[in-house]
Amino acid sequence: MLTKTTSIESFQKLLQANKDFFFMKHSSTCPISATAFEEFQKFHYERDMDGYYLIVQDHRKLSDYIAEHFDVRHESPQAFYFEAGKLKWSDSQRCAAPEWSRAPLLC
Repeated sequence: MLTKTTSIESFQKLLQANKDFFFMKHSSTCPISATAFEEFQKFHYERDMDGYYLIVQDHRKLSDYIAEHFDVRHESPQAFYFEAGKLKWSDSQRCAAPEWSRAPLLC
């Protein structure tokens, strides 16, 4: 199941409460981002696992926080893999499901 994350506080709770998870920032107006988000949904559905996301236009403060806190350039779409509260992997533009499934191995 995917859950929309809407605040810095809720994102910080995710980092504390989850051993590891995937997160996606995407744009509601970009066709590339829409396709990547569909793949993100499919990836989580096929594996029956939780994932989290934000829509950049609606939650820019959170998007900026992630970019600044983890020292990554803001892009959209952008996928992340977090483990033990730390960013282990990120990718943008391509955001393809095969890369997500290998993310823990790429770290």
